[in-house]
Order: sequence, then structure tokens, then C-alpha cells
Amino acid sequence: MQRPTSFEMAEAAADIREIRSRLADAAHTPFWLDDRGFPADSPALSCDTVTDLVVVGGGYNGLWTALRAKERYPEQDVVLIEAKRIGWAASGRNGGFCEPSLTHGSANAKIHVPGEERLLKRLGEQNLEELLETIERYDIDCDVRPHGVIKLATEPHQERSLRELAESDESVILLEGEKLQEQVRTAAARVGGWATKEGVVLHPVKLAEGLVRACEELGVRIHEHTPALRVRSSGRGAGVVVETPGGRISARRAALATNGFPSLLRRSRLFTVPVYDYAIVTEPLTVEQRESLGWATEQGVADLNNRFHYMRLLQDREGRSRLLLGGYDAIYYFGRKVKPEYDVSESSFERLAIHMGVIFPQLAGIHYTHAWGGMIDTCSRFFSFFTQAGHGQIATSAGFTGLGVAATRFSADVVLDLLNGEDSERVRTKLVRRRPTPFPPEPFVWPAISFTSAMMARSDRREGKQGFWLWLLEKCRLGFDS
Repeated sequence: MQRPTSFEMAEAAADIREIRSRLADAAHTPFWLDDRGFPADSPALSCDTVTDLVVVGGGYNGLWTALRAKERYPEQDVVLIEAKRIGWAASGRNGGFCEPSLTHGSANAKIHVPGEERLLKRLGEQNLEELLETIERYDIDCDVRPHGVIKLATEPHQERSLRELAESDESVILLEGEKLQEQVRTAAARVGGWATKEGVVLHPVKLAEGLVRACEELGVRIHEHTPALRVRSSGRGAGVVVETPGGRISARRAALATNGFPSLLRRSRLFTVPVYDYAIVTEPLTVEQRESLGWATEQGVADLNNRFHYMRLLQDREGRSRLLLGGYDAIYYFGRKVKPEYDVSESSFERLAIHMGVIFPQLAGIHYTHAWGGMIDTCSRFFSFFTQAGHGQIATSAGFTGLGVAATRFSADVVLDLLNGEDSERVRTKLVRRRPTPFPPEPFVWPAISFTSAMMARSDRREGKQGFWLWLLEKCRLGFDS
């Protein structure tokens, strides 16, 4: 039996004209970029150059790869190129959740890399610890709030799951009734689980800005407005060449960090699809509104639906509190294209504004100053994979599926291990040695993803029951359970 979720019932009852009026002045620029601006303005490459390592892509993936390369091999010259601006894509559009998991949770790891759940959990926690140490060492002020994530049971059947989680994991504190409201005053849930070790929240663009500064301090040469047109191997042991509009880059090795954009390696193109996620940010909260939320510790918050929300408090440059709500919709557009117009979905923004009223009715009537979307590079197992080419002189990582804020640092080390022939614990894992099942080409992938999304929504209405299709995907190692 299907029953509409609390969010679907709110949508049916909403005054859509009133919702639109509160979104009418929202800028479609990501809040983080509007608040901070782009992290750098480096000149485009204008001549041929020679280097030891060329990194293609100026998001977290590329920045961490360049930084770790200089930390690990300080004698090597490193060039990083970015087609547009540093942090303009996913790294400047995410919600700032920085989590230790490398696999979207142990249940998902059990499906795709069975037997390595504990190992990958340890490696993920170590990676996050080292990431935070790096932030401290380079004095990167990116508004870290190191207090984990509260998971909300917004439907009755989810309460049992949280109780079981708290019983099996001592780092999860069960919050019921007043204990939950003492942490975050929400009308959407009676039970929550405070996962105290599930990472931090931070300012995404400030992190990118700090990584750029650290890279430059160590001697990385950065060129924005420099798209890579193609990459080719010059032969075994002879290096690679990356062609750009401004000149050729001859390098001993190349790390490709383009994530959800079409890969320069044709063999990798069917392994990812670009899925779009959306977020809204409120106008500055009044003192009364801020006090009405409680939330003194400012943890990240998420719910347990298949179509889940994430939310967090943040501060603008004037020090005023605001509230971000994102998620729920995850939209794949036919054709595997990445287009600027996909960064805006008015229906998704309206849906999120309606859902804000379910979660925090005390903010009734609030207006929104920012509403934007961004592309997530999704693969069929929902965590990163790796490819080598060009006689081992080219390596790429992609498929982070929303885990990129922390997992890109781990992946940077994997890519460097692969390129330099390092036999590390990392590269011996199934996570690195196995690749996910590729998505089919169009016109087949769009109906497959659309049907799967519909079945996930149906599962939310059926108290979490999977149904045959989701069960079959899991058995084929195409399922997802975070």
C-alpha cells in the first residue's frame, strides 16, 4: 500500500503563487560564490610548456591532486589547467558537507566491494583527519563546524532504522522527543540520530581558495581559461601531450580530474552521467528566527528518504545567519549533456521552499536570496572509480556522486600512486582495482534512470520497501543503500 510522504502532502496543499513570490528575487548564482567570489584569476596558457605532471581540472579533484603531488614529490614541476574558473562547477555549488565515507556508507560498500567495509571505513576516516590537518597547516579559514550530522526520521518506519543504528554504532546518539528538539527544533521528525563522527560542514569556496593558495605557495603553475582539447600518449616512457587553445603541454604524466564532464578518455565516457542537484538559501535570519531553530552546535542535518534533503546553517560575510536546504530532486537530463540552463529548475526550487515549511514551520513566510543547481558526476556504484591509459602515464578518477569534498583528496593520492607505480594499501583495494558497471548509451539511459527514480519515490511511499526493480538492481550490484 502506498501513502504519500509528508513532503508530497505539503506540495499538494501549497499555495504555489505565494511560494513563487518568496523565490522571485533569488539569484541563481551559488551562495558561496556570491558571498566570496572566485578563488583565483590565473592567466590562460599562452605558449607551449613542459612539466613533470599536468593536472586537468580546477575543482577539488584537481586541486588536491596538484597539492598532494607537490607535498609528496616536491622536486617535480606541476601544471594545473582549468577550462573556466577555479571552483566554478561542483566545487563551488555543493552544500559544504565533508564526510569521511568513501563509499556512501558501509551498506553500499558491502554491495559493491564486499569484505572491505572496515578497511575503507578506516581509510576514509584517516583521509578526513589528514584533510583537516591540511586545513590547519595551511591556515585555510573555511568555517569548519566539526560536529557530525543529525539524521532525521521524517517517516514513522525510519525511526526503527535509527534506533538500530544507534544500538550498533556507539558514535551515533539517539535523539528522541525533547532531546532532538534541544539540538534542532524541527516539526518534521520525532526521532533523530546524531552521527557525531560523520564529518564536518564548511564553506566550499573558501576551501577551494585555500587550496589554490597552498598550491601556489608550493610552486604549482595554475592556468584558468585553458580547456584541454585532447590528451595523447607519446609512447611508452615518452610522456604525454595535452593540447589546449593556447599551447601544448608536454608532461611525463597526466592526471585527469574532469569528473562529470565528458572524459578525455573515450573508454571512460559511459561510466558517468551528470545528475543535477538543487539548493536554496534564505534571506538573513532575524534574531527571533535564529533562536527559534535552536541548533547551537550547527551540525549538518539530513533525512533518511531515498529522495533525501540536506540542510545546514551558514553565515554570510556580514556574520548573519542563513539556512540552506538542498537535495530531494536529482535530475538527469536526456543526452548526457552538461548545460548552464540545467543549473536552474524553478520547479525544484519551489519544491524545496514548500519542504522548508514542513521541516521548519517557524520560518513561515521567509524569502530566499539564492537558488541554484549543479552537476554531480554519478556512477552506477555511487563512489569513485579509476582508469589508467597511455602506457600507465595517464590516470583519471571520477564518479564521486556527491562525496567529492573529502573523497577527492583520497582519490588524488590513489591517482598519484598509480602514476608513480606506488604499491600502496590504497591501490590494492577493490575500490581501486574494480570499476563500476557502465551506464548504457542514449536513448536507453534516460528511461532507465527515470524509472529507477520513480521506483525510489515509490519505495518512500511504501515504508521503505524496495520492490522488485530496486531489489534486482542491488543483486546486479547496481543498487544504492547509504
